[in-house]
Amino acid sequence: MTPELVQRSITGIFLIVIAALELWLGGNALWVLATIVGLLMMGEWAGLTQGHEHRRFAQYAMCVPLALLSPIAAGPSVLVAIAFLGVFLVLRLGTRNLWLASGAIYVGLPITALLWLRMQEDGLLLAFWALSLVWATDIGAYFAGRSFGGPKVAPKISPNKTWSGLLGGMAGAFLLGWMLASYTTLPTHLALASPALALIAQAGDFFESWMKRRAGVKDSGALIPGHGGVLDRLDGVVTALPVAALLIWFWA
Repeated sequence: MTPELVQRSITGIFLIVIAALELWLGGNALWVLATIVGLLMMGEWAGLTQGHEHRRFAQYAMCVPLALLSPIAAGPSVLVAIAFLGVFLVLRLGTRNLWLASGAIYVGLPITALLWLRMQEDGLLLAFWALSLVWATDIGAYFAGRSFGGPKVAPKISPNKTWSGLLGGMAGAFLLGWMLASYTTLPTHLALASPALALIAQAGDFFESWMKRRAGVKDSGALIPGHGGVLDRLDGVVTALPVAALLIWFWA
């Protein structure tokens, strides 16, 4: 095991433990962490979209809808949606940077989805499933890609991503979904949807890789040892969480 893999593994385990603890606590504890992470994500997004000079402005603007997601404020869903749309418009008009303004949606959707999932009946299990399938996808993709290699999926966007890694990630998510369905009350249809969500999570990974290439940077940040920035660690979560919440809302 290389020193880089050791560092990535230790950091990854620590982050998973923190996330699992916050999910278990729920309420204000989860909201505080989600808010901090959201502001960090928005700061990194500003870097990727050449909006460095407006970084603070974008983060301050994001505080408004994030505050409405607090269990204390308990903002109605429509009000939260309007607030995020308002941030988008303010940033678009104030900075003339469409990509920077889009961060309000890119960052806001997964945070809203996570907090909404945690509020549902069996919310702890549902939120854990939605997050852990992304973790399982990352682990499965990494080890399958390293073990089998093979043709690249999109070498111009992400030169290290292989088809074997893509399939390994889907297999990891399926295994995770099957285990949760077998030993918890997770509905079978959600377990069966896990591989599809793994594919969506990996699409988020590719999108962020494209954004980094567009910005000419290797990582979105340097906050997390062995992983880069917050966006580097949550690229799959950004795309998978809203779809997971949509599936649960549709089947409710």
